Amino acid sequence: MADFDAASAGKNVDPELQDFLMAEKQKAQLSAQIHEFNDICWEKCMDKPSNKLDSRTETCLNNCVNRFIDTSLFIATRFAQTLQKGQGM
Repeated sequence: MADFDAASAGKNVDPELQDFLMAEKQKAQLSAQIHEFNDICWEKCMDKPSNKLDSRTETCLNNCVNRFIDTSLFIATRFAQTLQKGQGM
């Protein structure tokens, strides 16, 4: 069975299928990011496991996740601006 090469097969693929595949790829990337910041924030904020989160740990987790989201949005916005500038040339 031949390997699927999306770049060369892109001309033969239904646009709806391409949109679906792009959406699924974005979902997978989002899921990977969520797992990544879960791991990072857990390691940063959890001193010892317990039955419930104390306020310090909860605040730390909230801040960690919010900073991760802020950073991700900043990078995505900056990347989009760079692409727009590149297309405008």
